[in-house]
Amino acid sequence: MKSLVRFIFLGLLFVGVFAAWRFFGSDTDFSEDKKSLYVKTGSTFEDVVNGLEQDSILANPGSFAWAAKKIGYDNNIHPGKYVINNGASIYHVLRLLNSGRQTAVDFIITKLRTKADLAAKVGENFECDSATFMCLLNNNDSLSKYKLDSNTVMTAIIPNTYDIYWNTNPSKIFKKLYSGHQQFWNDERKEKAGALNLTTGEVYTLSSIIEEETNAEQDKGNIASVYLNRLKKGMRLEADPTIKFALHDFALKRIYKIHIDSAAHSHYNTYLYNGLPPGPICTPSPKTIDAVLNAPATDYLYFVAKPDNSGLSNFTNSFKQHQVNAGIYHKYLDNVKIK
Repeated sequence: MKSLVRFIFLGLLFVGVFAAWRFFGSDTDFSEDKKSLYVKTGSTFEDVVNGLEQDSILANPGSFAWAAKKIGYDNNIHPGKYVINNGASIYHVLRLLNSGRQTAVDFIITKLRTKADLAAKVGENFECDSATFMCLLNNNDSLSKYKLDSNTVMTAIIPNTYDIYWNTNPSKIFKKLYSGHQQFWNDERKEKAGALNLTTGEVYTLSSIIEEETNAEQDKGNIASVYLNRLKKGMRLEADPTIKFALHDFALKRIYKIHIDSAAHSHYNTYLYNGLPPGPICTPSPKTIDAVLNAPATDYLYFVAKPDNSGLSNFTNSFKQHQVNAGIYHKYLDNVKIK
């Protein structure tokens, strides 16, 4: 009898140790430091278990399923992105999913040129697809509460890193991005924009042109002064990057009359239309926006790149001198065979 009791005791002890090892020991089935499980909105319990198995997150998804049903997780599914660290136990994964403590996406925006670029980036990083987000960017009724329209909507996008949950819907994603816009445009920046007789949206649009004109931070202020002086005098901006945008051909290296004529249909053609284009041609960096807001007072009306591949420009208020500078630069481009 004592032997039987001892045998039962040892058996129960073994089962207990095994259960503890199975549920509290490492059960991850991948070699990376961490892996993400994406639980889509409307997912069933079976979808979650299949995801744990098919994405090789847990080695024993069946044990997870058994434990999950015991605590009622099968009726308590929370959508979202969940980051699982290598070495996590079934207990840890179950507790994480049951709590709904998902990990936010670090949504990094740098330079984007079009609404389609932004929509594609959203589609790559979030549950909603790019087409749905693009619909929002083109919906003037939805944008009106932000005092934006389908042309100016991109002025709301300040390059930065935004923490947004993966299953956030399009309107809330845009609202989060717009909050970055509001934080950026503090009273000091708004006052500087007003001193230039420009709205914040117009400053953004001008900054987008300068962002496409040069990578040289030291030249951005002077280029801004050229365009600000042209706007004051009622001159056309004649900015080459706006032709590229109008044609949606961003690989162009040189702008010829044929390109200007081909873009005659577009109000982004600053060779044919006065003033700023209807909206920005890219998302300028905060540094570029500040370069416009803090542009030096100059009498420059013209600029052209220096013929030395430095990325810097020659500036002048004389059209005659500009023609000389431009001629030298065009010969340089011919010599290096840039068409």
